[in-house]
Amino acid sequence: MADAPEPDLHVDEVLVRRLVSAQHPDLAGPVRRAANGWDNVMFRLGDDLAVRMPRRELAIRLMLHEQRWLPELSTGLPVALPAPVRVGRPAPELGYDAPWSIVTWLPGSAALGFETSLRDAAADALAEFVCAFGVPAPADAPVNPFRGVPLAARDESVRARLASGRVAEPDAVARVWERSLAASVWTGSPVWLHGDLHPGNLLLHADGRLSAVVDFGDLTSGDPATDLATAWLTFGPSGREAFRRRTDELAGDGTDGTDGAGGTRGIDEATWERARGWALVLATAVVDATDAESPLGRLGARVLDDLVAEAG
Repeated sequence: MADAPEPDLHVDEVLVRRLVSAQHPDLAGPVRRAANGWDNVMFRLGDDLAVRMPRRELAIRLMLHEQRWLPELSTGLPVALPAPVRVGRPAPELGYDAPWSIVTWLPGSAALGFETSLRDAAADALAEFVCAFGVPAPADAPVNPFRGVPLAARDESVRARLASGRVAEPDAVARVWERSLAASVWTGSPVWLHGDLHPGNLLLHADGRLSAVVDFGDLTSGDPATDLATAWLTFGPSGREAFRRRTDELAGDGTDGTDGAGGTRGIDEATWERARGWALVLATAVVDATDAESPLGRLGARVLDDLVAEAG
């Protein structure tokens, strides 16, 4: 079992060179594979650009969402996003019938390759991104049935994973899940969500500082707890505490984290409880679907261990 499903679409350097030469010849340059993700493949294009291409059929709709929304959403954020600088059209005559994008190459390395403790340096900046990005979304924001929805909508899939035999301490994990399910549901306006804010989709500088947030294929709107789950997915206890402290500060009126009456109005406990549940949703998904010794598999197991330990 690998760290990603088998591809539906064949993508390689030769295809990328042909597509760029045919549709954006002024940007043609050396091409080399840079990263192979769950749904997409990234190729370096020259020194300053990258080509992002769906490798699975289900990612085609997600690519269209990125192309439609990222140029608008990347404006004014405290961290870089891979907004498309050129849009690639499907090219069945070249053997690739899917949309693709040319984006700016962003510096840094995937946070998944860093020790958890080193990621702590990104806590404040990631909190600032989540709060700046998570503003009320318009009615025509992309719909994603797997992110931003009430936790109860994920109950069947979570329980199937717990019964699969791949999740350690399933009874203890189930107790954490039950507690999160019992939290009150989100009743506020749907907010913009990255939807998959785990360390594989964060780029860090060598010292652990946040460089960029990438892979917006699960872009949607809904419950902010979905993205707040990165407190568990990305950080250990110290980084998680710093992340929660900064998001609570930013959740107040103004920039000082106060409620205007002398107290501090942070994110309510029900939202943090749902965030814990979303961390469990994503962690059980990667444990169930990936090799236990792969980077994502180890991440999922670590997150579940942390959730169980926190619950006592």
